[in-house]
Amino acid sequence: MAYTYDVAAIGSPIVDVLAPVEDQFLLDHNIAKGVTTLIDEHRAAQLYAALGTAREIAGGSAANTMAGIASLGGRGLFEGKIKDDVRGRSFAENLKGLGIDFTTPPAHDGPATAMCLIAVTPDGDRSMNTYLGAARELSSRDVDEKKVTAAQVLYIEGYLWDAPSAKDACLKAIRAAKKTGTKVAFTLSDPFLVGRYRAEFRALLGELDIIFANEDEAKSLFELESFDAVLQAARSSWHGIAALTRSEKGCVIARGSEVHVVDAAPIARVVDTTGAGDQFAAGFLYALTHGRGLAQCGKLAVLCAAEVISHYGARPETPLDVLAIEAGLF
Repeated sequence: MAYTYDVAAIGSPIVDVLAPVEDQFLLDHNIAKGVTTLIDEHRAAQLYAALGTAREIAGGSAANTMAGIASLGGRGLFEGKIKDDVRGRSFAENLKGLGIDFTTPPAHDGPATAMCLIAVTPDGDRSMNTYLGAARELSSRDVDEKKVTAAQVLYIEGYLWDAPSAKDACLKAIRAAKKTGTKVAFTLSDPFLVGRYRAEFRALLGELDIIFANEDEAKSLFELESFDAVLQAARSSWHGIAALTRSEKGCVIARGSEVHVVDAAPIARVVDTTGAGDQFAAGFLYALTHGRGLAQCGKLAVLCAAEVISHYGARPETPLDVLAIEAGLF
């Protein structure tokens, strides 16, 4: 079958506001370090003012992944809800400028376009405070089944489970994908999110072909304390591909009896870990949709993750296709 897209993604369109801070800033403003915290519009305004000078760039987990796929030369579609406001229009133009199709109709009233305030400490860790705004308003009416199933892979951002209507939109897309043979990939997004929806995510595994998770997310999903136990549980209780990241230890890619341990790609210094998982998914999905084996998928994935943690921001600064060629992965 000829596909229009390599990957179709459903996620939260978010404008990222990034600023370097000291650890004391987190204490002063009661920010939980290294995790994602959902906040309301009032709290978002307070933190926005407190951060001072910051970079504002189009973001959101799944949208960042699509930007990475575009940087590799892939074809992508993104579906998610923005408001027709300044930030929403900026987000849409940014994604379209990358060559990613983005056709979800914007809202003309209601909450503002989503914003994520990211405080980056000197150790490169990021503490994210997210106002979901219009992103929560995504509904099943916004899902274009024909476009979603014109992709080899449907990629879904787990964060959407925090909004009931957005979750319904994801489930509609999954049902459409299963009917047509489009593979379904899902990122667990955050260990606290997994804790909130563990039973639902475990039940959803039967519908998924690929899961992306870091070590903490995977341990939370399977309620196990060691990585080795998680790996065995994933291999024995599930038919799909588990792409499990382990920070400086690289990643493990497993499907049944097939297991690949891939070392992290070396970098001079970790600057900002924002988007590491997003770009890992980009490299993996690009390689998978271009016929590479799982080991090659893992190698391209860690290369893409290494690029993004070497600078501020969640999207590539160096074209990923150039890096892949230099590394002999294309």
